[in-house]
Amino acid sequence: MDLEFLQNGITLPQTPDAFRLGTDAMVLADFVAVPKGAALCDLCAGSGAIGLLLLARDPSLSVTAVELQAAACTLMRRAVAENALEARFRVLQGDLREIRDLLPAGSFRQLVCNPPYYPVGGGYVPKDEVQAIARTERCCTLEQVCSAAGWLLKSGGNLWMVHLPGRLADLVTALRAAGLEPKRLRPVCPKPNAAPSLLLIQATRGGKPSLSWDPPLLLANADGSPSEDYRRIYHMQESGN
Repeated sequence: MDLEFLQNGITLPQTPDAFRLGTDAMVLADFVAVPKGAALCDLCAGSGAIGLLLLARDPSLSVTAVELQAAACTLMRRAVAENALEARFRVLQGDLREIRDLLPAGSFRQLVCNPPYYPVGGGYVPKDEVQAIARTERCCTLEQVCSAAGWLLKSGGNLWMVHLPGRLADLVTALRAAGLEPKRLRPVCPKPNAAPSLLLIQATRGGKPSLSWDPPLLLANADGSPSEDYRRIYHMQESGN
């Protein structure tokens, strides 16, 4: 078991294989902008990395993390206990396809999600069952994720999500079908002039059609050195690395 040290002394337990802190979680947490004291839900929460990253940045938040896999929930509960966050971080093991039995409609104004990226039959499928469920839509489709988000969000509430650029058309279709209007997009690019590797999106429950694009978030400079965005997100200035 490894520990990742976040801001303000918060730590994230990680397993060597299945549950690791990835770039997608880091850039999504950086993208999220919620009011002080907000209560937010994290769907497809995995080991709770995004909720912990947000609490590390703003201790006034409260998080309800919904996750299907028991091993991930065990890791989350360990992190909650070790960081003394029992009053601010709730772990809810359950299937988002049955979200109506888990949480009331309109429970939140803010929701974050790092969902499985690949439809069944598409993309690399890990042999490990835990990783396969986290990576592919075998246990929840993009449409089911968006439907759950639409159920949980109040009118005017926001969904913050990371996904693959190649699934943008699927994503917009699924969001609108769930009553969520895409409002803001930000591509994440490995370096200048490279195609995006990830896409950050914010959608609003019942929002009016109006979509803005943020400048690309660059992970590296042209010479391969860490970009200013990368250094900020990973707090490299603070450590002097």
